[in-house]
Amino acid sequence: MYSIIVVPPSCGSVAEQLRIGTGERIEFGRAESGGGLTIAHAGVPRLAGEIAAHRTFWLLSNLREDQTYVVENPEGAGEHIKVAPGRVDAPVPFELSRVTLPAAGDLLSFDVWAPRHAFRSVDRGALDGTGTVPAFALDRTKRYFAVLAALCERRLRGEPRAPLPAVEEIVERLRPSWPKVSRSAVYWNIDYLAVKLRLRPGPEAAGPGQRTHGKKESLASLALRFDLVREDDLLVLAPVASRAER
Repeated sequence: MYSIIVVPPSCGSVAEQLRIGTGERIEFGRAESGGGLTIAHAGVPRLAGEIAAHRTFWLLSNLREDQTYVVENPEGAGEHIKVAPGRVDAPVPFELSRVTLPAAGDLLSFDVWAPRHAFRSVDRGALDGTGTVPAFALDRTKRYFAVLAALCERRLRGEPRAPLPAVEEIVERLRPSWPKVSRSAVYWNIDYLAVKLRLRPGPEAAGPGQRTHGKKESLASLALRFDLVREDDLLVLAPVASRAER
């Protein structure tokens, strides 16, 4: 079972993602290697680094001799770590990460997802042993949860047959609390939720719009069926303006 997903630059489909499980490693760099991540840029060494999966997080090795790599949390307020030249197996704690490589005047980046992050209650009634892994591990402080809440909002507010909002409507709903939200950011989070909640990808033969619509329906259905999002969770969204305020 994979625990880490590497998303190449300009990734266009699920088939292009690289998935590795605990104990597995993949290399990245300019040289093409079987199963690794190829970054075709003259400023990237043939072997630039290595990613290793370790349970629910991952390790980054910087195999350059002269350049620091930066790993940032795209959802954080500047939260990041630096991996110095030659550093091996630096642990990366973020669930969503963006690795940035300086390359001959350019800044190149790719994403790494750790969707198997697990959470449990601290109070276990003094029971010994390991805790039960939750069926769906969702962090309510992440933007992907706000996207899921916006997706389910109409049905949670008493309209069980209401059509799901279009991506453009989700963008407008999230803008008060997330000023830089964009259509691409919402699409990105929908794709991530589909992976995190282990939904089967839609048929590749379908058009992009159809695939996104199918993911939205599947996500909303799963979230509402298993109470992954409740009406109380709508607090992550900005209050709905009254008609008088409009």
